Amino acid sequence: MRHLPYFCRGEVVKGFGRGSKELGIPTANFSEQVVESFPSDISTGIYYGWACVGNGDVHKMVLSVGRNPFYKNIKKSVETHIIHAFKDDFYGEILSIVIIGYIRPEKNFSSLEALILAIQEDIEEAKRQLDLPEHLKLKEDNFFHLPEGKTCQCNDACSHRCRG
Repeated sequence: MRHLPYFCRGEVVKGFGRGSKELGIPTANFSEQVVESFPSDISTGIYYGWACVGNGDVHKMVLSVGRNPFYKNIKKSVETHIIHAFKDDFYGEILSIVIIGYIRPEKNFSSLEALILAIQEDIEEAKRQLDLPEHLKLKEDNFFHLPEGKTCQCNDACSHRCRG
């Protein structure tokens, strides 16, 4: 995965509506355009990194890239769970993420409870990894500071730390 860390930014769109409701684990979803712009060597699976909504604080995150076999999705999606409690939804806001590391491949589960347990374990692993000094430094990257009025969409330039 030569593209890690991978810097990406895009608008938060409505997803399948099951993260909060069914799983109790809310996610922020990128548009198909952003998903299609991901480098091909970022394989499907579960990742960890940092995330920021708009010009807000930077938080730990865990991210799913793929088709979510438990739900048998046809289209690939990128779903970010920010490890922070937000008061309100933030559809339409710009989400900036840095994917730092890989946790595991995506897989199917025998039950909803097994899926939720695996996600909770992924969150704990992300927290552990992101506390390491080499990962903490990316939390302060200038990438997370959007210039006033700029809302660039994730594209090939963003992976090279585009600022506008």
